[in-house]
Amino acid sequence: MFKNHIDIKLKHEKFVKKVCETNLVYGLENADGFATSSSNDLEDEDGEPIGIICFWSEKALANSCIKNGWEEYEPTEINLAKFIENWCIGIDNDELLVGTNFDHNMFGYEIEGYELILELIDELKKNNKELDFEKFENLEDLETQIRGAME
Repeated sequence: MFKNHIDIKLKHEKFVKKVCETNLVYGLENADGFATSSSNDLEDEDGEPIGIICFWSEKALANSCIKNGWEEYEPTEINLAKFIENWCIGIDNDELLVGTNFDHNMFGYEIEGYELILELIDELKKNNKELDFEKFENLEDLETQIRGAME
């Protein structure tokens, strides 16, 4: 792997650990919605880059990306349970990707919403943490439904 790919993967792993620890995720939002980018690696069936919605594990990391067309955005705090239920599931259903801990040069980890949910579940279980969901009974219910949807 290239050094850059290793750094990006490590930043993603930090994202998973940190958001599970704090129960908070940060996005950049303006009057029109949340900050988006395009995949560097993946294309849709028409050869167009797949869209990404970017999220960060720390407000300072989100702040560092307020430039190059994102000057009008402000960091927004999102509860982890809501992030999983509303964002990750919706992003996957919309065939977009989640971008984690992108840096000021717009390099970051790209992952499908359902895959990210499973990584978050694993980390939460490791730490014996449970979240209060609106649409799922608990982590087990969420995991069962996500795995079923991925089949």
